Amino acid sequence: MNVINNGNKGKKKKPKTIVILDINLVLRQFSRNPALPVILIHTPAEWNPLWLNHLQKNHTIGLVPTMGALHQGHLDLVKKSIEKADITVVSIFVNPTQFNNQDDFAKYPNTLQADLQILEKAGVDYVFLPSVETIYPSLPNLKLDFGDLERVLEGEFRPGHFNGVGIVVSKLFHFIRPHIAFFGQKDLQQVAIIKRLVNDLSFPIELEVVPTRREKDGLALSSRNMRLSPEERQNALILSRSLEKAKARLLGGKVWSEVQKEIMADFENLESSKLEYFALVHPETFELIQNFSPEEKSSICVAAFIGEIRLIDNLPIIP
Repeated sequence: MNVINNGNKGKKKKPKTIVILDINLVLRQFSRNPALPVILIHTPAEWNPLWLNHLQKNHTIGLVPTMGALHQGHLDLVKKSIEKADITVVSIFVNPTQFNNQDDFAKYPNTLQADLQILEKAGVDYVFLPSVETIYPSLPNLKLDFGDLERVLEGEFRPGHFNGVGIVVSKLFHFIRPHIAFFGQKDLQQVAIIKRLVNDLSFPIELEVVPTRREKDGLALSSRNMRLSPEERQNALILSRSLEKAKARLLGGKVWSEVQKEIMADFENLESSKLEYFALVHPETFELIQNFSPEEKSSICVAAFIGEIRLIDNLPIIP
């Protein structure tokens, strides 16, 4: 603490605090400069004065929630946020409550230093890096039930998963208070869950869904891909190829039950794969569709193990 003395004798002045501003933060108010270091925040208390500063300047805030192990799909979300919002916040938090398989949680890739370099280069303004204790001072007793939406596909095969997703996303929304939040289409059922969360709890947040980013050979980008061996990486192409094959069959007039049987046989013939589901659904309600109609919205969703790695993908048929 520094004391300012104006030279008046005999008068006692209260000491004044000199506030030292972070020059990087000041510069960010005037322009987005990718060369500036990204600002790390770890708690809501650190974020609150920054949020208030941006609120007073009428800045729109975009939030990109992630679990790290970033790839180009995440950067598509970041790019969209930078385009649409004045300020972009990326959160990195591997949420333990959404893993129903603790081995999967333990093996989830951790590439934090590389992630921070990627985000700094991309021109992200802030990275929110909360600890488990910050997000969960105690384990939540609240249980979120998303109705029929969570009783099929991912909800059926990963019980409790969407409860964990809903709670952590709600906390991130409360902590960061964004105007817009960005999610990837690859997690299509999660998108439907979060839309219901926002609607039912009246979060004043706009949701932006960004298309799935794929490798040149069609494999959907996923943080779990880095755990695949070269042979498994090749075998994983069955997910995207089965989606394209099924779409072509449906649009060519084949009935869904026959298409589904054909795809199931393809998975059975690939020794390292284990299919969990291959389903035609309404992309918003996730109601299972038995009879395809080109007049109704529909998407195909797939989940399968390739070796020990569980992968998911989806493809819109009629957007």
